[in-house]
Amino acid sequence: MADGKEDPTVFSSTSLPLDPRLLATVTNAYLGTRVYRDILHINGVYNGAVGDTHRADIPSPVNVRVMVPGADSLAETFTLNTQTGTFSHVLRSTDYTVTHQIYAHRSLVHLMAFSVTIQRSARTTQPITVCLQTPFVPKSQDLDLNRGLDFQGAHYIHGKTLVPEVEGGPRPTVHMLWTPVPQALTLCGEEQERSWEFLTAVAESQEEVKRSYSDGLALIAAGSLHSSHAHAWAALWRDSCVDLDGPLPLRQAVYGCLYYLLSAIPPRGNPGFLFHGISPGGLSNGTRGEDYWGHVFWDQDTWMLPNILLFYPEAARAILEYRIRTLEGALRNAWEQGYKGAKFPWESAATGREVCPEEIYGAQEIHVTGDVLMAFEQYYCTTLDQKLFREDGGWKLVDAVAQYWCSRMVWNEEEQCYHIKGVMPPDEYHCRVDNSAYTNVVAQRSLKFAADVAQDLLIPVPEEWVDCAKKVKVPFDAEKKYHPEYDGYSPGEPVKQADVVLLGFPLMHPMSSEVRRNDLEMYEPVTELSGPAMTWSMFAVGWLELKEVQRAQSQLRKCFSNITEPFKIWVENSDGSGAVNFLTGMGGFLQAVLFGYTGFRITRSSLCFDPAFPDDVNKLSITGVSYVGNKLKFTITKEEMRIEVTECPRNPPASPLEAVLEESGQRFPLREGQSISFPTAAGWIRRLPTETP
Repeated sequence: MADGKEDPTVFSSTSLPLDPRLLATVTNAYLGTRVYRDILHINGVYNGAVGDTHRADIPSPVNVRVMVPGADSLAETFTLNTQTGTFSHVLRSTDYTVTHQIYAHRSLVHLMAFSVTIQRSARTTQPITVCLQTPFVPKSQDLDLNRGLDFQGAHYIHGKTLVPEVEGGPRPTVHMLWTPVPQALTLCGEEQERSWEFLTAVAESQEEVKRSYSDGLALIAAGSLHSSHAHAWAALWRDSCVDLDGPLPLRQAVYGCLYYLLSAIPPRGNPGFLFHGISPGGLSNGTRGEDYWGHVFWDQDTWMLPNILLFYPEAARAILEYRIRTLEGALRNAWEQGYKGAKFPWESAATGREVCPEEIYGAQEIHVTGDVLMAFEQYYCTTLDQKLFREDGGWKLVDAVAQYWCSRMVWNEEEQCYHIKGVMPPDEYHCRVDNSAYTNVVAQRSLKFAADVAQDLLIPVPEEWVDCAKKVKVPFDAEKKYHPEYDGYSPGEPVKQADVVLLGFPLMHPMSSEVRRNDLEMYEPVTELSGPAMTWSMFAVGWLELKEVQRAQSQLRKCFSNITEPFKIWVENSDGSGAVNFLTGMGGFLQAVLFGYTGFRITRSSLCFDPAFPDDVNKLSITGVSYVGNKLKFTITKEEMRIEVTECPRNPPASPLEAVLEESGQRFPLREGQSISFPTAAGWIRRLPTETP
C-alpha cells in the first residue's frame, strides 16, 4: 500500500470505488472494458441507426471475480499498474497469496486475458482452492449471436450487429473465442505455485480470431503472454516519458492521463485493423445512453491529438486517416444542409454521417470541421508528411473543408467582411449566434492552411480562399480590448466552457499580451466552475504564456476535482455527472503540462519553446518528443534547459535540426547522441537551413 502511494505510476487501494463507473479500464486500440464489467467494446463496431447508433455491447468473458471460500482475515489489494497496463487483485493470508491479473494485450490487439496465480507462503500441504465468479452469458442486445464449433479448447460465438448506422450500410460481424472458465481452481498439496491463464480473442473475421487465439496459446506455452504485453508497454513508455520533480498528486495525474490516453492509440507498424478514432470515454464506455454512446467529437482532434502527435505521429496519422475514410459522410452532411464541400459531424461513428441524437448540435456546432483540419495542420507541420496529402486522401479532405467554409460565409456590405451566421460556439449555453469568435478564427485558419498545402503541392490556390480568410469577421471590442464571444455578447454572461480563451491556444490567433490577458480575465469568472474538465487547463496555458505561473497553477488545481480515486478516472463534470474515463479532460490537462510548462508551440517552420514553471515544480523531463523525424529529449529547470537528439533515423533520413534562442539569436546545432544546454529561455527548434554556395 505504501509503495503504491509513493510510486506515481501505480495506483493501489484496499477497496473498490462504490460507483462502478470509476473502476479502472483495460483497453488497447481495438478492445476495451472496465474491470469487473459484463461487456466489452470493439473499436468501430456500432449498432443502431443514425442518432441511436452506439458501441455494440459484446459479452465479456474476462469479467471474473476471484474469491477464497471460508477464508478469514484476508488482506486484499486492488492495483492498476500503468507501466505494465495491468490491473491486479491480490488476496493474502498467512499461508498463501492469490493474484488475479487482467489486461488487454498491448501489441496483439485482438486479445484480452486474465490469469490467476496461487502461491504458498507457508509450509502447509493443504490444497488451496479459489472460486471464480463470472456472470458471463453469451448474449448481446446489439448482436445476433450464434454458437459455433469449439476451437483448440475455446468456445466460439459469432454474429452480426442488428441495425446498420445508415440504411443499406454495413453490419459488422463479430467473432469471439474464449477459454472456458471453471468454477474453481485448486493448488494441490504437493504444489508450491501454479498459474492458470485464460484468453479471449475478438475479431471481425473467423480467420483473424482463430489466428489471434492461436498466437495467444503459443505465448502461453512459451510462458510469455503477459511479459510480451508488459514489454510492449515498456517500449511505449520509453518513447513517451514525462517525469516531473513536483508534488506527488501532479505526477500521479500526469501518469494516469498518459496511461488512459496511450491505451487508446494503435500500436506501431501494421495494427491489423482500421482504426476508428477515440471517443470521449474511450473503448471502455459507450453503450447505449452512456458516455455519448461512443461517438467521436472534436474532443479527439482538439483535446487528445496534440499530446499523441508530440510523441507518436504514426498514431496521430491513424486518427487523421479515420477522418479521411469518413469524408464521404461529411460531404453528404454539407450537401444536406445546402453547402458545398465537407461538413464533419458533431458526433461521428463509422460512416461520417451526423449521428448526434439532438439536431441542434449537428446543425450548429460547425466549428468541428475546422477542428478536424487544425489536427491535419499540426500533423503536417510536425512531420512534413506530404504523402498523406498527395497520395492518401488528405488533399481531398483539405480542399473539401475549404470549400465548405467559403460556402458557409456571407458577405456583409455594411461591415465589409464575411459573416458566419447561426452557429453554436464551443460554449453550448448559446446557440444560433452570429460570428462566434472561435468558429470564425478556426475557419480562417482552415483556409490559410488549405492555401499553404496547395502551394506546397503546386496546386493553384483559389482566390476565394484567400479572400474569405482575409476578410472573415473576428469580433473584437476595441474599447475594452477583448474578443466578444460572438456578435452581441455582453460581458458577464455565463459561459459553459473554454471558448474565446482557445483563440490564444491552440489557435494561436495573433493578439497582444494585453488582449490575451483581457480575454482570460473577462471569461475566467463567468465560466461554469463545474463545467467540462478540459476548461481550466486552457486558462492555465494562457496564464503560463503571460508568465503568471501561480495564477496558472490555481486554474490547473481546479482539474483535480475531476480526478477520482483510487484509479485516477476522470469525470467530465466535477459533480460526477457526464462522461467517465473522460479522455478529453485528460487531454486538456496533459496539454497544460506538455505545452503550458514547456511553452511548446507547433508552427509552420518550427517547434517553439518558452518554459514557465510554478513554484512547486523544480524540473521537467520529456523524452520522446517527435519533430520532423527526430526524437528529442528536453530536460528543463528554472535555471537551465537541455536538449538532446536521442534518435535520428537514416532511412528515410530525418532533417538535421538546430535550436535558436529568441533574444540572442544564438544557434546550436542538434546532433544525434549529443546534448546542448543553455540558461532557460524562449526559442525554437527548426530544420537546419540548407547552406547555399
